[in-house]
Amino acid sequence: MEIKSKKGNITRSIQHDGDLIRIYHLLFKRFGPQRWWPGETPFEVVVGAILTQNTAWTNVARAIHNLKNAGCLEPQSLYQIDIYRLSELIRPSGYYNIKGRRLKVFIDHLFESHEGNLERMFGQETNILREELLGIKGIGPETADSIMLYAANKPVFVVDAYTKRIFSRHGFFPVTWGYNVVQSFFMDFLPHNIKIYNEYHALIVRLAKEHCKKKPVCFKCPLEDLKDKNLS
Repeated sequence: MEIKSKKGNITRSIQHDGDLIRIYHLLFKRFGPQRWWPGETPFEVVVGAILTQNTAWTNVARAIHNLKNAGCLEPQSLYQIDIYRLSELIRPSGYYNIKGRRLKVFIDHLFESHEGNLERMFGQETNILREELLGIKGIGPETADSIMLYAANKPVFVVDAYTKRIFSRHGFFPVTWGYNVVQSFFMDFLPHNIKIYNEYHALIVRLAKEHCKKKPVCFKCPLEDLKDKNLS
């Protein structure tokens, strides 16, 4: 079948979910399991998802290490901690004052709406939880969906700049497509499978860092033989 944008521009011909699944297997064969998201608890994943905004994961890992050493990587401790102390602990993640406030806003919401119980919050229906997360200041679609997939174990596909870069270059859709449209594209043409959503997103990140950079390095890319490239 043919996929069209909202403006009716024809993109790539898709045979059901075959092309997307083929890419998934090519990436998995090359890179193997990514074991993402790193985190010992769902709450740690939530904190990481908020801290990773606009920074590399290595910086987030240092901030999380600080929180662990301070005994603050659980809801009650973050609820009680002083905002200035919190910001100092997460300084390695960058934008630490902003991210400190965002963590506090999330924690305040968790206690006000769910008595600090993350499991209760995550027990809601997928669409209700997503709407709630998006209503929390500082949490956008990518962060909300990362929390839902990797912490709440909900079947949502996470889209990021890497996703749009790779698949627009290979002619699947225009780079101008917005977040929700791209997400629907993947969820319509992939099996409704949490494990695949989880691994696929991590593999996309790996591919973007090693090959599909801003200036692409196509030599020995696992997708180099795909047709309909557009690397302009």
